[in-house]
Amino acid sequence: MKKHSARVAPLSACNSPVLTLTKVEGEERPRDGPGPAESAAAGAEAARAARGGCRCSGPRLRKLSWGLAVALCVCASWAGATQLARLTFRTFDAPFTLTWFATSWNCVFFPLYYAGHVCKAAERQSLKQRYRECCRFFGDAGLTPRAFCTRAAPFGVLWTLTNYLYLHAIQKINTTDASVLFCCNKAFVFLLSWIVLRDRFMGVRIVAAILAIAGIVMMTYADGFHSHSVIGIALVVGSASTSALYKVLFKLVLGSATFGEAALFLSVLGAFNVLFVTCVPVVLYFTRVEYWSPFGAVPWGHLCGFSVLLLTFNIVLNFGIAVTYPTLMSLGIVLSVPVNAVVDHYTSTIVFNGVRVIAIVIIGLGFLLLLLPEEWDTWLVKLLTRLKVRRKEEPAEGAGDAGSGPQKSRRARPSFAR
Repeated sequence: MKKHSARVAPLSACNSPVLTLTKVEGEERPRDGPGPAESAAAGAEAARAARGGCRCSGPRLRKLSWGLAVALCVCASWAGATQLARLTFRTFDAPFTLTWFATSWNCVFFPLYYAGHVCKAAERQSLKQRYRECCRFFGDAGLTPRAFCTRAAPFGVLWTLTNYLYLHAIQKINTTDASVLFCCNKAFVFLLSWIVLRDRFMGVRIVAAILAIAGIVMMTYADGFHSHSVIGIALVVGSASTSALYKVLFKLVLGSATFGEAALFLSVLGAFNVLFVTCVPVVLYFTRVEYWSPFGAVPWGHLCGFSVLLLTFNIVLNFGIAVTYPTLMSLGIVLSVPVNAVVDHYTSTIVFNGVRVIAIVIIGLGFLLLLLPEEWDTWLVKLLTRLKVRRKEEPAEGAGDAGSGPQKSRRARPSFAR
């Protein structure tokens, strides 16, 4: 039986049920967490920092620069998509239709990937050859109807459910609360991976999960347990749970994917949405559950803008790992919370009372704790040991210098006597 690694810390907390467990083509290990080589490099970096070294190589500086750019792109695209969805619902009260419309844009993932392959690859392959090679991700037989139903359809359902619950929650609570509560999905990923994937037990991540649950309770208390806000918070927590289930099941069933395989998988999810989910918004329209009239009044600009921002967010998350560190990409998600808070402060009637601020800080702290690598305690012990050794060496050197002074002066006196 194939054993799956469950290191989902860096990227599996992203605010979307996207495939974030990609790996660089040609690598054998999944790029979903810091592996031995990356851990060793980070440990060496910490050691140099402890010794006071500040040397950075050109490639590392370039990677950090790309990381800052990617983090800002993640923050801007996610916060922009959230705010634009809230704005769309003022004139278009149809969260499931918006989910279906945005998910349909996933079909362009593989064409975009192939366009990049043609522009950058040294050995270009035809579209048919590239497609067949990426289809091996679904099994030796490729993308058969059976593989489509067993390996793609369940994830399509989870994808749609996650986005719908999140968008539906935005109608009931402000975007700041929704974005910070969705960050709890990282804690849910850890708990599920610990139970299902037999992930390594880490006390600090258990503490982070407890902080996430405490933040959810405090966020509910901040609005006085009103039914409207409680329902909205429950919807966001449900969205975070289904997102975590999506990622853990993907890791359990499919493992990890190259960029081409990830692009094809996401395009297949878009095709599943067009083929099998299209009937749902049609039924909701004719039953007047999600009814808009007249048809010309639909805010197509908002719908397309939201879809483009969400598509950009998913592309950056899946393919940004090639140019930067996963942790920096996750930090971009955390930065979207204060951005949403600033926008809500000027565009809505949100009240940042003490309980709400503490809840946001607690959930954010739990999110950051979950970004710690598995070997963080070993690095911390080594860092403290080096600092202690350095402090002991400094007094010894000072004492040696003080003791050598009188000896030099004594040796100097006979020379003057002559």
